[in-house]
Amino acid sequence: MKELSLNILDIAQNSVKAGAKHIGIHIFEKANELSFEITDDGCGMKPEQVEKLIDPFFTTRTTRKVGLGIPFLKLAAEQSGGHISVESRSREDYPDNPGTRVFALFRTDNIDFTPMGDITSTIVSLIQGADTIDYDFSWENENGSAALSTADMREMLGDDVALSSPEILSWAGEYINEQLAAINVQQ
Repeated sequence: MKELSLNILDIAQNSVKAGAKHIGIHIFEKANELSFEITDDGCGMKPEQVEKLIDPFFTTRTTRKVGLGIPFLKLAAEQSGGHISVESRSREDYPDNPGTRVFALFRTDNIDFTPMGDITSTIVSLIQGADTIDYDFSWENENGSAALSTADMREMLGDDVALSSPEILSWAGEYINEQLAAINVQQ
């Protein structure tokens, strides 16, 4: 993929399909490194599924026979001198605490570093597509942090306001952009 934000979108959409009610998207930037972590409380995967994730010919989808999201992310991370890790607990094995964590680290000073891209549009698209899920987004760097929580938005707005309404999505995008600009994040 041409932008890391598209990898994040792909992984978060998989979390939605896995039945997650809470999805965390946390980005960390320091010196010459950028990393992100995506966590969810979806159905999780068994250890043998996690081991097969880097195989492009393994997918749980029935609509196609290949799954390129994690293999492309792994390639992008390794080309920049970084790495990825995936940890998961299946609902079958951990009925009270299932979920998945994907972590990726990139070296930003490497010529093969893939740019982040438009993370604001990624977060807004996720909210628009599944507005009942609690998304926690944050970006931390040496200048501070930016964050958006849909649980907080829901608490302020009440249950009668859909987070996927155009006015709310527009506000969320502007809010994220203002916070990212305040900590000198370029999109």
